[in-house]
Amino acid sequence: MSNGRLQMTVFAMLVAMISVGVLAYIVIVQPAYLRETRNGVPYFTPPVIHPETGEPVDLERLVEHYRGED
Repeated sequence: MSNGRLQMTVFAMLVAMISVGVLAYIVIVQPAYLRETRNGVPYFTPPVIHPETGEPVDLERLVEHYRGED
């Protein structure tokens, strides 16, 4: 095996290990940006625009309205 081929194999293995490590971290630790409310709305969701008034409405409030909790 030539020196260049060995370097490429080591590099590919390193990238594969880092990828598996990052995916395992996201599945096991679940960073805060992946968490959601009890209604299934992610915490860091931008407001939506009310179609009639054009003002921003919190998505959590909108979900509660359509679920009949409002």
